[in-house]
Amino acid sequence: MFQKILIANRGEIAIRIMRACRELGISTVAIYSEADKNALFAKYADEAVYVGPPPASQSYLRIDKVLEAAKQTGAQAIHPGYGFLSENPLFARACEENDIVFIGPGSYAIDNMGSKIAARHIMKDAGVPIIPGSKEGISDPKEAVDLAEVIGYPVMLKPAAGGGGIGMTVVWDKKDLAPALTSAQSIARSAFSDETIYVEKYLPEPRHIEFQILADSKGSTIYVSDRECSIQRRHQKLIEESPSPIMTPELREEMGDIAVRASKAINYRSAGTVEFMYSRGDYYFLEMNTRLQVEHPITEMVTGVDLAKEQIRIASGDDLDYSQNEIEMRGWAIECRINAEDPLNDFMPSPGRIKRYRSPGGPGIRMDSGVYAGFVIPPYYDSLVSKVVAQGRDRDEAIARMERALYEYIITGVKTNINFHIAVLRNERFRRGDINTHFLKEENIMDDVKKVTEAEYEKGVSLASALGADTRKIAAISAAVESYMSQDESATQQG
Repeated sequence: MFQKILIANRGEIAIRIMRACRELGISTVAIYSEADKNALFAKYADEAVYVGPPPASQSYLRIDKVLEAAKQTGAQAIHPGYGFLSENPLFARACEENDIVFIGPGSYAIDNMGSKIAARHIMKDAGVPIIPGSKEGISDPKEAVDLAEVIGYPVMLKPAAGGGGIGMTVVWDKKDLAPALTSAQSIARSAFSDETIYVEKYLPEPRHIEFQILADSKGSTIYVSDRECSIQRRHQKLIEESPSPIMTPELREEMGDIAVRASKAINYRSAGTVEFMYSRGDYYFLEMNTRLQVEHPITEMVTGVDLAKEQIRIASGDDLDYSQNEIEMRGWAIECRINAEDPLNDFMPSPGRIKRYRSPGGPGIRMDSGVYAGFVIPPYYDSLVSKVVAQGRDRDEAIARMERALYEYIITGVKTNINFHIAVLRNERFRRGDINTHFLKEENIMDDVKKVTEAEYEKGVSLASALGADTRKIAAISAAVESYMSQDESATQQG
């Protein structure tokens, strides 16, 4: 087992990995930018190394600085978390070349899954179902038109080197295809330095279903759980749950076996996620994320498997701690991503100083967070503040506990999307599990967010006048009212 690990990340995921290390008796090293010098993760680590000014390109994305920090502190391994360098094959290869263990798959696996076109070829050869579409990248509009005629409209244009939904475009008819292709190529060139685009069939009522994989270096591979990640905005996940509301034991075993086959096709090692699109009874391979997912806590909650620890053990050369028949799912878990952003202003980021902060707690609640009262959320990185996870005996109890947790959650000084999550949880269609990746548009959920915001404000004012003797409650309520009053005239008070 390793004696010391450097975590090449920040925020809540850095703390999550450090917690796993502490339980395993492993010393930790944080790296931090100037903007994060007072961040909780930098204080939580046993050692912390400054790596540069705030822009990620000059700090967290500098492979040379990360490797130097590892050598300087004697770290034997590097955990990349998610984002930043986690799926960069050059970084994984640089670790290999410098005799530092990369806690993740080999660079070959990241390379193969990094290109959506290469991944489609590999999966098709392995017998994994893929969405009908182009075999190679397309740059000629006529070629795109001819293919679209064969597979039928609507079609989806996707950057081959892309991720996070960047550059993805739906085309509904022939006249829009050529200009959409030009636009998608421009976005791909700017975002990924690769303008290669591929075309695939657009699926109706698509659900985003994924399977958590664990694989060791001896060839043992298992699936741990399924997750539903269909509540998305601009292809970015916002609410995830495990299991999926559509899942049956038979379907789970079928799709899980396919996920294992996909992993073995690239000799995968470490924790990973095989993602599928599910549409009207059929499912297709979407992509494989070669890292720990943001939503990994819901899998941990329903299975009891510590995925971060398993990653570390696998990287150190240990065999898997589990066989497939030892994995059992109990109950239901839901995760809400709490971001510093304003839902009523097109989800604009809301960096700034947190004035008051109170985390929720109680039965079945897990908080993965990297902030505290007085911390300044910098404008340079992702706006994620925390992840609230609620577990219950069934889906109804998990939803009820999540709604209760969000009621307890107090953050002032910055705007958050807490009321957005409350609105979704209260939606009758969501409660039925009748969701797909277009849910937010189809339900006009922002109207509900406004209603929740107004109701929460009125309740806060009413309680404040009725509880004059309770100073603790007054403090909490006044914080909520202060947050409301500090926002613009559209009354965007946050939970």
